[in-house]
Amino acid sequence: MARINLDEVAHSYLARPGEKEEDYALKRIHNIWDDGGAYALLGPSGCGKTTLLNIISGLLEPSRGRVKFDEADVTALPPEKRNIAQVFQFPVLYDTMSVYNNLAFPLRNRGFDKNYIDKRVREVAEILDLEKVLKKKAEGLGVDAKQKISLGRGLVRSDVAAILFDEPLTVIDPHLKWQLRCKLKEIHEQLKLTLIYVTHDQVEALTFADKIIVMYEGWIVQTGTPQELFEYPDHKFVGYFIGSPGMNFIPCTIQGNRAVVGDAEIPISADLAEKGKSAAGKLELGIRPLYLKVHDRPAENAFEVPVASVEDQGNYRIVTADFKGNLLKARISENDPVPESKAWLSFPQEWIRLFEDEHLMK
Repeated sequence: MARINLDEVAHSYLARPGEKEEDYALKRIHNIWDDGGAYALLGPSGCGKTTLLNIISGLLEPSRGRVKFDEADVTALPPEKRNIAQVFQFPVLYDTMSVYNNLAFPLRNRGFDKNYIDKRVREVAEILDLEKVLKKKAEGLGVDAKQKISLGRGLVRSDVAAILFDEPLTVIDPHLKWQLRCKLKEIHEQLKLTLIYVTHDQVEALTFADKIIVMYEGWIVQTGTPQELFEYPDHKFVGYFIGSPGMNFIPCTIQGNRAVVGDAEIPISADLAEKGKSAAGKLELGIRPLYLKVHDRPAENAFEVPVASVEDQGNYRIVTADFKGNLLKARISENDPVPESKAWLSFPQEWIRLFEDEHLMK
């Protein structure tokens, strides 16, 4: 295992990139991944997740910057010299080999003894529920089983610097996805391997990782625990991307200890008001649908709004309301009164966040 240090790393797919930011698919990244951590690289398609993963593995050499494993500079080293295991989106295995031999191959290739290989193969097979098919050839198995073998080939090595997963559960059915995510979490807790998991699915990221790295347009915009990302998103994109539905954002100004939206004045904390008064850029109030309060009658500091829609999500409902020309979403439980044509919204001060030019004011 290793501590991975990305030192001012940037990458362009152009032959001769210039100094312009848009020349680079991966902007300047300076980040440290602690030994034994479980990380998720989360973001939409095209944000740079796979490019960053391939730079860590050695499949790509960055246009700028250095990659270090502990104190060793590995920037120019190929994958086979980095002691990295990588699991790809689609199964990578030997179809004509048995499942046992597929799992054993990475260990045999490194000269481990027969008893150790047998022990590790059977341990991993048990974890991934492959014991019953160990003697079968891989080519006769379904896509789910093949991807489990591919996962096993990465997990069977306990000596790796890190195991990198590039959207490995894309081809797996939803029920098995949940089981495998939980298994990976268990494996990490048992073995403390460094795991880096690329996904565009926030549920996968939140289930798997201790720390989530959110990427947007080639940048790392925030690194944090699931709770930190949910409650204190550093960037408007994080607020929108994390959570379902994402965070509500409302353009506002600050007057006294209130955020002003049209003719509505929302009470905010004195500390937040002072930060807002010092802002020079565009201000927006942010609040999660989970924390936006919906009343079926007038209430203190609540604003009457027309209800645009109510979506039944099973054990909760999503209310969409028009607040001064801004469509806001609020989440209410199945036991709460369901508003029809109108409702009253209130904004609990402790859950209000203020953003200047899309960045959280701290």
